[in-house]
Amino acid sequence: MKESTKIFHWLPRIICMLAILFISLFAADAFSPGLTIWQQLGAFIIHLIPSFILLAVLIIAWKWEYVGGIIFIIIGLGLSPIVFMHNYKMNDSIWMSIFIILIITIPFVIVGVLFIVSGYLKKKHNQK
Repeated sequence: MKESTKIFHWLPRIICMLAILFISLFAADAFSPGLTIWQQLGAFIIHLIPSFILLAVLIIAWKWEYVGGIIFIIIGLGLSPIVFMHNYKMNDSIWMSIFIILIITIPFVIVGVLFIVSGYLKKKHNQK
């Protein structure tokens, strides 16, 4: 396997794992002093549902790069307007909302593109 193929094999996987870990950090707001430990754990697990979904897509993309890449692109582009509107309503700042999209949803679009490129490079390498 060529060096560029190896890089494109691991790059989307590593970026995706880091992005999922970043999204998972938002689940920490489930812990608040007024709730019992069981209520806090339940809320924490509920807050981790997006991370579990993204992890399932990562597992799909690991096996079927084209399919996973398309799903990641759809997730990233599909959630961008929702995340933008939610944040714009909270802070009334277009630039802050765009920045939030850049750090929350766009990494998954990039990961999707990288998975597709990785699948293409492997297919091209195997044909030779």
